Amino acid sequence: MSADLAAPHQVVEIRDEREGFLVDLFDALWVEYRSRVAYVRKYEEVVAGFGGTFFNDHIAFRTLARQRPQLGIVTLSRLFEALGYVPANCYQFPDKHLRSIHYQHSNPRLPKLFITEMQTWKLSSEAQEIVAKTLADHPEPFADEDLTDLSNGSDPQDSYRQALLDSAKRWFSAPRWPIPKMSEINAVNKESQFAAWVLVHGYRVNHFTALVNSHGVDAMDDIDKTVAALREADVPMKTEIEGAKGSKLRQTATEAVITDVVAADGVLPWTYAYFEIAERGMVADGETGRTGRFEGFLGPQATNLFEMTKLK
Repeated sequence: MSADLAAPHQVVEIRDEREGFLVDLFDALWVEYRSRVAYVRKYEEVVAGFGGTFFNDHIAFRTLARQRPQLGIVTLSRLFEALGYVPANCYQFPDKHLRSIHYQHSNPRLPKLFITEMQTWKLSSEAQEIVAKTLADHPEPFADEDLTDLSNGSDPQDSYRQALLDSAKRWFSAPRWPIPKMSEINAVNKESQFAAWVLVHGYRVNHFTALVNSHGVDAMDDIDKTVAALREADVPMKTEIEGAKGSKLRQTATEAVITDVVAADGVLPWTYAYFEIAERGMVADGETGRTGRFEGFLGPQATNLFEMTKLK
């Protein structure tokens, strides 16, 4: 396997310590995600078989928005903002009570981030009580002094840098709270599969995304060919491709894998993550008239992809 598949962000040409920290963090998250999502490994085999290249377009995270304690997008975004990411656009999904912000970095080789929060105050009183009880002892987010050090971008001692990296990685691994009872998870799931997903998986990566434009081989140079190649390799795919041919963004995904969740009173099989495939088209800048690749997201397409983690 080529190095860019095994550690896809290590090929990013970094300009400072902050970008080096991001590369190490993203590859650590990739290793855990890849170990849990078998379809990713199948994708790697297919791309490598054709001599192609994997480029990670974006990473998606999920959160729950609450006032006490104050949680939501900001719980995660403050870390990435300290490391150079800035908000690029906001997306509303009122039918699902979701709001997303996508973040971009000045280094175009670093992946975009898509962070979504579910407005828990729009759940029923029963579901709100379950969420409130579960998140009551949510630990404090990243310490201000750590964010200051990361934001300054100074070259820290190896031991301190490793401690910061380990701390960041913990936020994106196991949930930061005790997983509730199976009956409680199912009660929340009836109202919001998104909220139930966060309760059982915490801030784990929801998906990474292969950018079709960067495959670099004729056999996988559009999303239709890529989907066909993955299906040929027995990877279960979403039925539809979001976006028409020739449009500025086309997206699809593998099905979500099922993992065992250790709830408070037993083991519960639950959907975890999927692997997204995206093809980006060219658009003209309304102000300059220059043509460039579309780097944003489209709300109607994203809302359908949220459904990929719905229990069947």
